[in-house]
Amino acid sequence: MMPDEILNQIYSDVTNSLSHPMVAQAEILQNIELVSRNINNRACVRVILSCSLAKVHNSTLDIRKPYTEIGDVDTFSGRTFDERYIAPFITSYELPCNPTTAFLTPALRNRNTVLTPNLNLSGRPREVYAAMLQLLTDVYEEEITASQLLGETIRQLIIFRDEKKQRMDSLIASLKSTRSDVVISAEQIITIIEQHLATRGASRLPVLVVAAAYFTASPYLHEKILPLEAHNAADSQTNAIGDVQVILEGGDNIVTCYEMKMKRVTIGDIDLAVQEKIARTSHTVDNYIFITTDTIEPDVSEYAKSMYDLIGIEVVILDCIGFLRHFLHLFHRHRITFLDAYQALVLAEPESAVNQPLKEVFLTLRQAAESN
Repeated sequence: MMPDEILNQIYSDVTNSLSHPMVAQAEILQNIELVSRNINNRACVRVILSCSLAKVHNSTLDIRKPYTEIGDVDTFSGRTFDERYIAPFITSYELPCNPTTAFLTPALRNRNTVLTPNLNLSGRPREVYAAMLQLLTDVYEEEITASQLLGETIRQLIIFRDEKKQRMDSLIASLKSTRSDVVISAEQIITIIEQHLATRGASRLPVLVVAAAYFTASPYLHEKILPLEAHNAADSQTNAIGDVQVILEGGDNIVTCYEMKMKRVTIGDIDLAVQEKIARTSHTVDNYIFITTDTIEPDVSEYAKSMYDLIGIEVVILDCIGFLRHFLHLFHRHRITFLDAYQALVLAEPESAVNQPLKEVFLTLRQAAESN
């Protein structure tokens, strides 16, 4: 069978017997669970899927050698298996893995070494990488078969996916049941967003705050935002000027840009925006706005103001919560529209940008506010 046929066959078999593990050895099963379910590392599970698939497809391969640069006859390209077969497979079944190949992560790219347990990959969390390397060795030493490893990993991912979906469905259902005609205040919404921004892994959220504000206000401003770029896409690749880009209704010229910082904005940040983005764009930008969740230094704020006399473009630094507070009171009658828009954006973000716990935190915060 072709690799994609192997994956679909195993998925079908596993789905019909989800309650039965395919591995009997407790320690090996524990390592598979760790690699498959750890929320802080979703790359290692793609390595396991790619390498075990390659081994199932061709039993002469060494599962520990996913780099053709090694030069042995039993090597293979783990990245090829990952991108060609694993990527469409996990997308098709919405399995909780990274959206991009594991073999371009810092710990795994540009290697020509056998993946053995004594190898220091410098990845985090260390125990996940250690478990991954041990599982490959377990197959090499015939403690389990590659088919068992592949099948059990897929089983764990299916269970993990279904658990996450069930939790989300339950939270959304609970939220709907408590809402009825409850309308919370603008200040309560600000408290929800403040607490959400304070949660670990929240770097994408300020972008969604500003985007939700524009979605809410666009019918009254006659302006709209361009589609958001992926959170990990470099501006040099997308030709984006900022994280949120605003155009006039019926036009395509970017008039306002927002750049988000989960740290203090520096004079160097301003110079970089002016020299590398504003100066090189063909768009006629009126405003370039930094949104920060940190302190705004007076000297940096003054430097930003000085840009108007130099380049004729307003450059300003705004506090994220201050921006939101003014917006919600300015558009007070549309504050729930904003909250709904923010929720929709949060839930629509891929796991790599806004992970499941962060989504659950928001729903829990909103439910608590509306219940009270």
